[in-house]
Amino acid sequence: MANHTISLKVGDKAPNFKGKDEKGNNISLKDFKGKKLVLYFYPKDDTPGCTAESCNLRDNYSDLLKKGYAVVGVSADDEKKHLKFIEKYELPFPLIADVEREVINAYGVWGKKKFMGKEYDGIFRTTFVIDEKGILEKIITDVIVKDHTQQILTSK
Repeated sequence: MANHTISLKVGDKAPNFKGKDEKGNNISLKDFKGKKLVLYFYPKDDTPGCTAESCNLRDNYSDLLKKGYAVVGVSADDEKKHLKFIEKYELPFPLIADVEREVINAYGVWGKKKFMGKEYDGIFRTTFVIDEKGILEKIITDVIVKDHTQQILTSK
């Protein structure tokens, strides 16, 4: 996995975004005004790491809600794949189908990756914690998929 640097920093205003979820509903940053948001970017539905990360967030969803967090996942998969992924693993939060990579590019999580000696373009697994005012409170680039909720809930 290649290291990536994100141009966004803690304290920056979160880039506005708008995308469609698995049911075709529009989701935008404005929908979360006055709420805290966990916006997590992951490479692909139904792959081992992405499934572990999403299921960890699912299993700890009530803890996140108690702390005032909404959760939204983002990948370049389409709505149909997202819906299957949500149904298969009973995910309680929406997933943005960012096929055109508008949200992915706005947050700077697309780039050259390396896996088993091959280089390709893809999404860097990254989570942005956004406060009630739309400010980046935390950016997690070294995601531990099986313990991701803990990373979100513990202070830096």
